[in-house]
Parts: sequence; structure tokens; C-alpha cells
Amino acid sequence: MNVLMVCSGGMSSTIVVKAIKKEADKQGEDLEIRAVGTGEIEEELSNGQYDLLLVAPQVKHRYDAFKTYADAAGVPIEKIEPMGYTPIGAPKTLETIKKYM
Repeated sequence: MNVLMVCSGGMSSTIVVKAIKKEADKQGEDLEIRAVGTGEIEEELSNGQYDLLLVAPQVKHRYDAFKTYADAAGVPIEKIEPMGYTPIGAPKTLETIKKYM
């Protein structure tokens, strides 16, 4: 499964992405996940082959715009709960991702 996460600048999510990937590996799940900032999301979705778009809590106010991009690319979209947007919240976010596997 190939997941894209959008956050404010792509920086803070790097830590979260690593934690989610580590949890997926631990659970034996085949997962590729990458994070980008809001300025890259439209182009990345149109060029990539993603199975899911995750929206970080700090940019959830832009969900409708991201949904437009995701819909155009045929990619489902989910918000990450604030408790899931931490390294210790990785299992919670992985459970959300697994709904789409």
C-alpha cells in the first residue's frame, strides 16, 4: 500500500511517518508512506500512485481542498486524529490505514 500524508510543511510529519512505517514493519504490513507539505499535494497526487491520502491535524481546516485533489486522483482521504499524529500514536494511525488495505 502506498500512502501520502499532507502536513503544513512536511517536517513534523517525517517523525510520524517513520513511526508508522516502523509499526507497519513490526506488524508485517507492506506499507510505503511519505509526507509532503500543502504546497506540493496537488501535483504529488496527480503524479503519484497512492492508495490513501492522510491529512495531518494541523491542516485539517484545508480538508475540503485536499478532498478535491484526492477525488480528482481517485484516492480516498482520511483525517489523522490528533492522538494518532505522534510517534506513540503510530499504531492508531496504522489501524486507520489498514481499513484501506
